[in-house]
Amino acid sequence: MSDKLTRSELAQIILDEELLTNDATEIIEILKDTKVSKELDTKLTSMTFGQRLADRITLFAGSWKFIIIFFVILLSWIIFNKLNGTQSFDPYPFILLNLVLSCVAAIQAPVILMSQNRQAERDRKTAGNDFKVNLKSEILSEDIHDKLDKLLSQQTDMQKRMDNLEEKKKKKS
Repeated sequence: MSDKLTRSELAQIILDEELLTNDATEIIEILKDTKVSKELDTKLTSMTFGQRLADRITLFAGSWKFIIIFFVILLSWIIFNKLNGTQSFDPYPFILLNLVLSCVAAIQAPVILMSQNRQAERDRKTAGNDFKVNLKSEILSEDIHDKLDKLLSQQTDMQKRMDNLEEKKKKKS
């Protein structure tokens, strides 16, 4: 009982020193005797089709493969339309190409943002879990230090008693 009280007091002291948004008593109860580390599901298996598609598009759109393919398509478009002159489907100044590029950018940006928002949520969950683990480690470390201090104090007291007993024994003899 006194061990749990000590941990609660230590947790309260640590929480009072920090500015936390979570409820302090909830954190103390979580940290006292439970395992706080969690295996977080980083894949988020309950994603919708749209979310999975956004992640796949983002994975591809953020790669060198995409950049190279996109550059080759742009260069081919320009060369094809330049070589065909007035008979091309998109003569210089390539207005259709500009429209296509604008549409790609307009669609690609929100898709990438959706994927980044999900990644940010995963990062927040991981950070929250790391915070709980670190806080519990700090509390337990303080608890161990307190116990060591008590043991050292008791050892010092016992040494003084033994020294006193030896002195009394020497005086008697």
